[in-house]
Amino acid sequence: MTTPTLPASAASVSVTWRAYLGLCKLRVVGAIVFTAVIGMFLAVPEPPPLMLSFWAALGIGLAAASAAALNHVYDREADSKMGRTEYRPLPQHQLEPRQANFFAGILCLLSMAILGFLVNPLTAVLTFLSLIGYAVIYTRYLKRVTTQNIVIGGAAGAAPPVLGWCAITGSLDPHSLLLFLLIFVWTPPHFWPLALAKKDEYKLADMPMLPVIYGDAITKLHILLYTILLFISSLLPYLTHMSGLIYLGSAVLLGLGFLYFAVRLWKAQDNKLAMRTFGYSLFYLMGLFSALLVDHYVRIG
Repeated sequence: MTTPTLPASAASVSVTWRAYLGLCKLRVVGAIVFTAVIGMFLAVPEPPPLMLSFWAALGIGLAAASAAALNHVYDREADSKMGRTEYRPLPQHQLEPRQANFFAGILCLLSMAILGFLVNPLTAVLTFLSLIGYAVIYTRYLKRVTTQNIVIGGAAGAAPPVLGWCAITGSLDPHSLLLFLLIFVWTPPHFWPLALAKKDEYKLADMPMLPVIYGDAITKLHILLYTILLFISSLLPYLTHMSGLIYLGSAVLLGLGFLYFAVRLWKAQDNKLAMRTFGYSLFYLMGLFSALLVDHYVRIG
């Protein structure tokens, strides 16, 4: 008995659909939407309007997916040289760069239409600036010219909670900028452990990442110093009365966990802890923002 096979045209459609989806970096987009939604809930005392939140999350998510698709286009040559990225759609020739660019443009237009007409113009403008900051300024230029690329480019990645806050209130607020600061300071000690673990791949791709140019010891010291700065920064929501004791306790415990990994990585003679540190950094961010949300509705102290 033979197994039925799809016609060539159907198989091609399936591959193309999956390829377009692969351009979107759904896990990254999910994290962006998550922090944006937290910003929406923190912006007002009561839960924000459901439909407004939905359209804002959709618009911000589409913009993030558009930026991800452009990132695939600009990084396609480097991606083909790195083990963790060589199976992306463009290095595998599942799509042409012009198709990816067109797809990114459609997502961007949809995002701007949704945010501009169904949310508010300020959110649309800030989201567009964030998209350009990541997809063009960081990916096309900073990533290739300075070891501080991830520090400077982190500003675009730190924008989502500000966008979420702005979507609900129509304005910027100092507390929303604290959320920006948390992600901005978190980005270097989150990314550099990955750069340590994949140093040889980045070197092969001719990317001037910190461990490639200055070595492991300097990178580990940078990770430790930024983790200390992150620990201090994470106390600001409590110190400014934005959050209460639930958040404070969570921030301290999560921060001590991050410091534990950073100190061990700094002292280690090898990079075996790098990916575990990278993994914990993701858990840290999700935990910290979840604590902000819980504390917002169950305030103690």
